[in-house]
Amino acid sequence: MTKRIPIPIVAEQSSSREGRLRPPPSGIVFSAGQVNDRLNRPLRDLRLSVIDQCNLRCRYCMPREVFNRDYEFLPREALLSFDAMEHLVRASIPLGVRKLRITGGEPLLRKGLTELIARLSRLQTLENAPLEIALTTNGVLLKSLARPLAEAGLHRVTVSLDALSPQTFQAMADAPDIDPRSILEGIEAAEAAGLAVKVNMVVQRGVNEHEILPMARHFRHRSATLRFIEFMDVGSTNHWSSSQVVSSATIIGMIANHHPLRRVGRSDAHEVSERWAYADGAGQIGLISSISEPFCRGCSRARISAEGGFYTCLFADQGTDLRPLVDAVALGAPLLSAEGLQRSAASLAALWQGRTDRYSELRWQQSIAEHRIGEKTNAPGLSSGRVEMSYIGG
Repeated sequence: MTKRIPIPIVAEQSSSREGRLRPPPSGIVFSAGQVNDRLNRPLRDLRLSVIDQCNLRCRYCMPREVFNRDYEFLPREALLSFDAMEHLVRASIPLGVRKLRITGGEPLLRKGLTELIARLSRLQTLENAPLEIALTTNGVLLKSLARPLAEAGLHRVTVSLDALSPQTFQAMADAPDIDPRSILEGIEAAEAAGLAVKVNMVVQRGVNEHEILPMARHFRHRSATLRFIEFMDVGSTNHWSSSQVVSSATIIGMIANHHPLRRVGRSDAHEVSERWAYADGAGQIGLISSISEPFCRGCSRARISAEGGFYTCLFADQGTDLRPLVDAVALGAPLLSAEGLQRSAASLAALWQGRTDRYSELRWQQSIAEHRIGEKTNAPGLSSGRVEMSYIGG
């Protein structure tokens, strides 16, 4: 068996050599309210992975030579239960979380997912508004599940689609039996079910940049918003190289040469996608520019892996194990009791308040320095042992 890639799970608040999170003492009173990290960034978005498995083997995420049929994924019993997931989501809301994104792996592979979404759809934010629930999927299973997901309370879905050409799509996804038309049918089913839809295209030079214009043309005049993502150095198995990055500025130039655009900007300081509108009113596109224009200073996202690791950065090299926290709460009180939720909220708040992550910004500064001096440098804070995207979601 191919062993699972080791993901360090430690904690600053360690009570043992295993590095597990120490729960706060019982009877603690936690005052609800927005919490900020050391760079004054609020916690507003929580991304919850429900499974580490996927039915595609995209080269930039889960290359088959690593994630092959012998790869040892998490056993079912290691996955967080729906009770534990609901507990952690509920505990995060008093800290200011307004948006929840269900991720994977491929989240539609998790059995009973509509039940989880139905449970979470009843939650409200600090402002007494419904918690906004979104889901990211590769779309392979979306056609048949779109309506049940919407009926369960899902609000939005983001579909990954890197090409319209079957040949290019199948090469990138390493999925010779999947036709991208089936994913387009899933998008149509999601729209018909009343879900707001975004489509994400990861662009790699020499791989699929020729698909930029066909994708743009296909989604013009449609309700789904197409977003282009610069190829990122997430994880350590995708053989990332800066030479494969097609910058957002280049993408904008390519599209604008055929369809004039005007800059709209971001909806708020914490939005990762910068929006551009077609001058003729044919809709908008988005650009996610983690490489060429890092947005670390506006990042308001925390991530929980399928087995309960808490990560404060997509490019993290370690996380905090929340399972002892959940187990300790369950021993002392029901997971959804006021006392149990307060204890977990206090622990999550402490983790976020200690956050200093700004990986993309440091990488960008390093690249500028290397360009200036003409040689490689070793910037502090940049690790090569990063957590895989399939483990914590994108």
